[in-house]
Amino acid sequence: MKILITTDHYTVKTNGVVTSLQNLCDELIALGHDVRILTLSESMRSHVDGYVYYIRSMPLAVYPGVRMTLCRRHRYIDELVKWSPDVIHSQCEFFSFKYAMIISKRSGAPVVHTYHTLYEQYTHYIIPGKRLGHFVARTFSRMRLRGVRCVIAPTRKVEDALRAYGISNKIVVVPSGICMDQHKERITPEERESMRERLGISRDMTVLLNLGRLGAEKNLDEMMHLFAKALSTHDDLMFLIVGDGPDRGKLERLSEKLGISDRVVFTGMVSPTEVQKYYQLGDVFVSASTSETQGLTYIEAAANGLPLLCREDPCLRDVIVQGKNGYEYGTAEEFLRDLDAIESDADWRMRASVSSESIAENFDKSNFGIAVERVYEEAVEAHA
Repeated sequence: MKILITTDHYTVKTNGVVTSLQNLCDELIALGHDVRILTLSESMRSHVDGYVYYIRSMPLAVYPGVRMTLCRRHRYIDELVKWSPDVIHSQCEFFSFKYAMIISKRSGAPVVHTYHTLYEQYTHYIIPGKRLGHFVARTFSRMRLRGVRCVIAPTRKVEDALRAYGISNKIVVVPSGICMDQHKERITPEERESMRERLGISRDMTVLLNLGRLGAEKNLDEMMHLFAKALSTHDDLMFLIVGDGPDRGKLERLSEKLGISDRVVFTGMVSPTEVQKYYQLGDVFVSASTSETQGLTYIEAAANGLPLLCREDPCLRDVIVQGKNGYEYGTAEEFLRDLDAIESDADWRMRASVSSESIAENFDKSNFGIAVERVYEEAVEAHA
């Protein structure tokens, strides 16, 4: 099958959408499909690299890293129409989406779209007022998805949101897969101790770890306040924050204001090839985010054998089994109670580690590729 994938980002941005897309491409190629990707260049120069077509673009100052293209017609569009794809899989609703629809119209190929992001969690960057932001996000989503044959939702949470928006397209839930091989690599106790020592973490400390983009939508300020409360009864805690983003300065100032800066470590951005090492520096993965649609960091944390302690959210439905590999909390009291339970029971932590690894196996990228392939086949058959 000839499969064209369109996306605003592909190689440079390290985020959940790009990780999901790269894993999907690997699996589709392994299954024998002919895959091409159409995306935006990181410069004003268009070019082709292997099976990836980059169309020139420029920065758009509405959100860090967002780029836009002014080209409606481009020779790459003509080339891909002549290539005659069997199906087009759009991954973003903005600039590359119009290319997916143009190529679909000219080639006759159906469009499958993965809805990765609940935009109502991000509208505060450009739209004042939560209510107005929600209205715009819902209206935009309905208009965008009108001509799509099938929508892939990474979780039931996304499917429920899209139905609430009034979207009537066929929706199929396909959890994004991760590369388990990387997250099965284990660092030695000596390497773990050495890395923690370089970060100023002693061996007897219990490390709460959060990994990801430092943006307002991740709600890390809530976790910072919870951590400060936990320190009043637990004097052996450290909070390791791995990643970077626009809210880093704000979070650093908050840690100073709360008087906990000596117990909070910011690593900044780390190499994607070494991310598993940083997961393994932690003892418990924590998150207060409610903006996740697929929660790849939760799955990665589980694959690295961490118990999880996260704010309750529908995207965790198949990732956390309450009391088995972690806990979902709804209030500060529940967070503190669950943290007490985790810290006080070393045997439970060992069992939870094994359970997390077992649960994460369900999200192996090979299962992901096969499930998406099935969606393509059904879309092509229905379109015909």
